[in-house]
Amino acid sequence: AVAYPDEGRELREKGIQLPIMVMNAEPASFDVVIRNNLEPEIYSLKMLNQFELALQMFGGDKREVGYPVHIKLDSGMHRLGFANDEIEELGKRLKSSKLFEVKSIFSHLAASDSEKHDEFSSSQIKTFSEASDALIASLRYKPLRHILNSAGVVRFPENQFDMVRLGIGLYGVDTSGEIQDKLENVSTLRSCISQVKTINPGETIGYNRQFKATKKMKIGIVGIGYADGLNRLWGNGKGYVKVKQSKAPIVGDICMDMCMIDITGIRNVQEGEPVVIFSEEPSVAEIAKAINTIPYEILTSISQRVNRVYFYE
Repeated sequence: AVAYPDEGRELREKGIQLPIMVMNAEPASFDVVIRNNLEPEIYSLKMLNQFELALQMFGGDKREVGYPVHIKLDSGMHRLGFANDEIEELGKRLKSSKLFEVKSIFSHLAASDSEKHDEFSSSQIKTFSEASDALIASLRYKPLRHILNSAGVVRFPENQFDMVRLGIGLYGVDTSGEIQDKLENVSTLRSCISQVKTINPGETIGYNRQFKATKKMKIGIVGIGYADGLNRLWGNGKGYVKVKQSKAPIVGDICMDMCMIDITGIRNVQEGEPVVIFSEEPSVAEIAKAINTIPYEILTSISQRVNRVYFYE
């Protein structure tokens, strides 16, 4: 699954032929969806009608079987999705049309990681189960069903239906707070030291002179900044990186393309030295907690200009 059609198109251009679900397929991008054989999420009757017209316009109606779509139900989060009172009409439309093949019916839990909202999560699951049962009864076949995200898999394992959607769990992050010790870290963000400098007492570092040295110190300038996804709230003494397995505090404001770190107590640090921004330590969860955000934001903020290197075992 991808968020937008352009992401699906890029995968097709890279040779990926697996079915690709598009979670946010706006009508203006239906041509990209159809020409790249992507499978859109349909979340309203209006959208269903618009996609039907697009199929006729871009040749999708010439298929021997119906075009694959995924039906999103609103079970209580009140984001995208069909409401309960639309299920009957939706069933009639899908049954009467040969243009569509429903590959899956799904919904999303609003607070699966929060114990205080367990009653609401259970009510969402019940609503989804009943609504999807009614929709399936209108069809001539049984699509896949899914509602659980990573935290839902941990906390509501009895409600997996036909499949689950592991997102952040694939990156070794547990937002449920129950199994983090059982997950392995799978992502590391690294950079390196571009320059090493000696700072004298009274001298300041970075924009707005946010850090002032109280003693002679050695700093490293690291080639990563907020344009790469390093949150500015993690700077100016709050956050740290790892150099030679030792903690090096971030000093001064994080810049667009660089940040500065205190390497005074770390021996023999040279220019070109590897720097760990996050891995086992500091972990994504640790950074998120310190700057009052969520691990999702830390991971998804890493910009496209950061090179990705994949390791396979």
